[in-house]
Amino acid sequence: MSVVIDMATATHSVQLAVAPVFLLTAVAGMIGAVAGRLARIIDRARVVEDMVRGSQEAQTIERGLTELLYLRRRGRIANVSIGLLTLCGFLIGLTIVFLFMGQAWGVEEQLFAVISFLLGVLTFLAALGCFLWETVLATQLLNFHVLEMHCSAHPPAKS
Repeated sequence: MSVVIDMATATHSVQLAVAPVFLLTAVAGMIGAVAGRLARIIDRARVVEDMVRGSQEAQTIERGLTELLYLRRRGRIANVSIGLLTLCGFLIGLTIVFLFMGQAWGVEEQLFAVISFLLGVLTFLAALGCFLWETVLATQLLNFHVLEMHCSAHPPAKS
């Protein structure tokens, strides 16, 4: 069986694959962003663990353990997000392959390309949801008591 591909068909196949490639670029950028956040979560967890181990004060230990629970939860969510983004990249890669093969060999049925693209977009949206969830969790642990104490001790001067 010989496979003959004419240049016009190959050129059109490449043009079809360009749109999914832009999504792949977004996926790569998101993986970088989430991986950076995961690295910061891990670094912070190491600092908090050392703080808890070295402290004798019950309040410091309790606060540290609470923060470690949040950090573990955030880390798991970031890992899920990275997994979804990786799956998205794989599905978009399959979409490109299906589109190229369909054009190169004249396959009329592009159902696999449509399904893989839609699944890729859905996994990308789920990963964005995880990213948002992780960032919301990051702000839940913030404690502004020190700021409030400072503001009540030093009220702003009235003009």
